[in-house]
Amino acid sequence: MLTIDDILNNFKLPLTVRRESLIMGAYKFAAAAHRGQKRKSGENYIQHSLETALTLAKIGMGSKTIAAGLLHDVPEDTSVTLSEIEKNFGEEIAQMVDGITKLGKIKLRESKEEYILENLRKMFLAMAQDIRVVIIKLADRLHNMNTLEYLPKDKQLRIARETMEIFAPIANRLGIGEIKGQLEDLAFKFLEPENYKYINELEEKYYLEGEKYTNQAIKEIGKELASEGINVIEISGRKKHLYRLFLKLKRKDMDISQIYDLVAIRIIMPDIPDCYETLGIVHKKYHPMVGRIKDYISLPKPNGYQSIHTTIFGPEGRIIEVQIRTKKMHDEAEFGIAAHWIYSEKERKGWRDYFFRKKAKVPMEELEWVRQLREWQNDIGRDDFEEFIEGLKIDFFKNHIFAFTPKGDIIDLPEEATPIDFAYSIHSEIGSRAMGAKADGKIVPLDYHIQNGQVIEILTSRENKKPSSDWIRFVKTSIAKTRIRQQLKRE
Repeated sequence: MLTIDDILNNFKLPLTVRRESLIMGAYKFAAAAHRGQKRKSGENYIQHSLETALTLAKIGMGSKTIAAGLLHDVPEDTSVTLSEIEKNFGEEIAQMVDGITKLGKIKLRESKEEYILENLRKMFLAMAQDIRVVIIKLADRLHNMNTLEYLPKDKQLRIARETMEIFAPIANRLGIGEIKGQLEDLAFKFLEPENYKYINELEEKYYLEGEKYTNQAIKEIGKELASEGINVIEISGRKKHLYRLFLKLKRKDMDISQIYDLVAIRIIMPDIPDCYETLGIVHKKYHPMVGRIKDYISLPKPNGYQSIHTTIFGPEGRIIEVQIRTKKMHDEAEFGIAAHWIYSEKERKGWRDYFFRKKAKVPMEELEWVRQLREWQNDIGRDDFEEFIEGLKIDFFKNHIFAFTPKGDIIDLPEEATPIDFAYSIHSEIGSRAMGAKADGKIVPLDYHIQNGQVIEILTSRENKKPSSDWIRFVKTSIAKTRIRQQLKRE
């Protein structure tokens, strides 16, 4: 059973008297409001509030967010009003609690697209206004998924599907890998119980078989690094999340011998030069697999993920993936956008500089995709459900790549995006005037699928030119489709 001490002991920022007082005050207020209430699991309701707050503390959130996490169900499930919360804890915390309450109003039912649409719209709006509301909602959902077995079967399926279709992708887009992985695995368990059981047993079997080789490699790599005088923060093994393993197996015809990262070694280093030096030492000790080295430090994933991945032939030729990253990169991979609180504190900047216009605001580039989605929703109107859902599948749910302008600016695009998508991502005028394109200096057709990391140059007409109606057939991004339609209508 959790206590408030568990939250305080896991608080990542310096625990000042003021912060501790705020968290303690919110806990006592919530405990009094929920007194006598039980969850379907039979446990006291306050345990859910504490579980939500513990997740927030572990990912490095601040005292106000944790206070809002403790209070998040009070106006909805007790006689205490939002105005009482504002009176006791201030407007900022009350607004977060109100935001969480509003996010809970619409539930995903059956397959009606309008429910998906409305729920996603609410999430996007909440993200653009105060990202902390969505992070609290993710922590709330994580504990609800851990106790889902106590609900009726129909509710289990609805909540699991909502988690898989809405909450896990949002956690992924915010870069909170640990929460995303847990949410997917928990939803997978209820949505596909037979596959879940099979994958779980398969992973356990192969993990146990490979564990001795992994442990031997960890020991030998650690010894090599020590002999070279390189300081290592941590070196450990990790298992792949079950749902991610299932998806990968489906792509490999369910042949587990084709999965090279079932067990991975993770090496956490003090700084970036150490990461590259460690890569050289690992390759000196074990032969790398050709074509399996990925440098996400120099070219991060669109959600900010940074790490070096290499696949080696380990002890007795066993294939093992090795991930090398700094502590900051590791925290950002696990906690995503939430890690800004920890590192802004360490860099002696106010976390307010990051997260709100008036009080604290996430850097604009961090949530550029939220801004674009909101603009696009306004452009297509509120009633075009089919186009909105189809666009979401591409803009939001699909994997993303990076491409570069000739000047080195990074453009974030969905997989299979074309030079026309790239052009419209820069400016609608460049899009409409596009006549040709180069990828890494070579001429490519306008419907070419851009590859991650390519430099794309758009060749434009000097004169005003309207886009081709044929472009609608092959462009992928919603912004390109919308701008092309708008420009064609004007003619």
